[in-house]
Amino acid sequence: DRIFVNNGGTPPPTEAPGGIASTGVTVFAQISSHRALDDSAGAPPPPPATWDAYAKKGQESSGVMAMMDMLVADLDKEMQEMDVEEKDSQAEYEAFMEDARTKRAQDSKSMADKESHKADLEGELQKAGVELKSTMKEDMSKAEEIRDLH
Repeated sequence: DRIFVNNGGTPPPTEAPGGIASTGVTVFAQISSHRALDDSAGAPPPPPATWDAYAKKGQESSGVMAMMDMLVADLDKEMQEMDVEEKDSQAEYEAFMEDARTKRAQDSKSMADKESHKADLEGELQKAGVELKSTMKEDMSKAEEIRDLH
């Protein structure tokens, strides 16, 4: 059947299940007249003897309960450790951020100081360049004067 279906055919129809839950029993009829006959025979016999009366287990369950208490205690301890670790990490992070903020402020101040010092040095360089030009002009004029004297 599987080969036929894989080659493009249609599967054959499946048979309907027979009876109740595929057991073959088709009808479950309860007849009240049979019950009346059984009741006239007398009271039913007592139930068969089974286990003893219920008694609470003491020692056996205390080991399990102790293990559960130990697991709960371990879990509480781990949660407390995680809380302490989280608080420490948060404090460390805040200290790191404060250090970074301080360093950023110092770096900004340092950059401003360096830029102003650079501007001062550029001003002095420009002033020195102007002085050099004027000195060279004076030297050239003196050199012309000396040349004219001879």
